[in-house]
Formats: sequence, structure tokens, C-alpha cells
Amino acid sequence: MPVGQRPRKAGVFGGTYDPIHVGHLVTGIEALETLELDLLIFVPALRSPHKPDATLTPAEVRLDMVRGAVEGYPRLRVSDLELRRSAPSYTVDTLAEMATSEPDTEITLILGVDQWRAFGRWKEPREIVRLARIAVLTRDGERPSESLPELGDGPPPAFLEIPVTRLDVSSTLVRERVRARRSIRFLVPDPVGRIIEAKSLYR
Repeated sequence: MPVGQRPRKAGVFGGTYDPIHVGHLVTGIEALETLELDLLIFVPALRSPHKPDATLTPAEVRLDMVRGAVEGYPRLRVSDLELRRSAPSYTVDTLAEMATSEPDTEITLILGVDQWRAFGRWKEPREIVRLARIAVLTRDGERPSESLPELGDGPPPAFLEIPVTRLDVSSTLVRERVRARRSIRFLVPDPVGRIIEAKSLYR
């Protein structure tokens, strides 16, 4: 990196995104602005190690939905790193690959409170903390400091709290509304809605 040039700051925001919805986007943009990131990278998982039996929409379709959702927003990106590896998708492997391919980038891993509580059961959590800063999204007064994950020997991991707007929308809600033939307009970006309709997803 040239002398005097600061590292690029990138947030990593993973999930199955089946489908991605406005809650993901609003939360992601709030994290990007609060942390003063240069970009936010959405990372669709091939398969979550925490939900090994979940039935998912094909990876290439979920990737297309995420790409459609962020189109036109230059500070929002999509990475297919986890979709190009075999399942399950481990965050530590993704961060290690990013650190190798983009050594001048400072990475912040963005987690929800539920993910934070389970963080001690993730693959190599200490290595994750070495590779990236941790930022925990909080809503309605949630206190991640009251449920620190245990990582064995040593102190709990350092983390940042990011208060974000609570939107009562989830991928499960979107799928249920599609099955019930109810509108999902304004719950997902229009490009995502068009893909769901064109491919008859979640019927």
C-alpha cells in the first residue's frame, strides 16, 4: 500500500439470503454509514453449517437475487466466494481468502445478536477475531455485552455495537406470503420480486 494511503474499509455481511429483503439492505446501509465503510460486501452462503438440513433455493438463483438487490449502489457489493467452495460455508475460510486476495483492506464482520451469542461455537472463532473486527447489530435495546461468547482460554473478543432500525420482515415471512399468493411488493427490491415471479420460487 502506498505511503500515506489508508486501507480500504470493507464490511462483510453474510447470510443465505433466501431471499434477500429490505431488512437486509436497510441494516446493511446503516452499518456501512455508522462504521464509515468504503463498501459493504454481501456474501451468500452455499450452506450454513448451523442449518445443515435446510432446503435452499439454488445458489445461482440466490446470487442473482442479491446482485439485483444491490444494483445501482456503488458501495454495496456481492461476493460469490462461498458459492465457489464446497459446503458448508465457514466464515473463517471466507475471511482468510479475502485477507489473502485483498491485503490492503480492513475487514469488519457484521453479525446479528443471535449469531454473536453462538459465536463461540463457530469454526475457529479466535482466528476470525484475528482476521476481522466484529460489529454486532442491535435493535430495541439489545445488549450483546450481556451475552459474551466463550472462546475457551483468554478474554472475550472485542466488538462494536451498531444500533439499527428494526424492520419486522424476514426471509421466512417473504416465502410464506409468496406461498399464500400475497403481495411482497416493498418487502423485497423490485429486481428480487421479478426473479421470484419469473422462476416461481417459494410456491
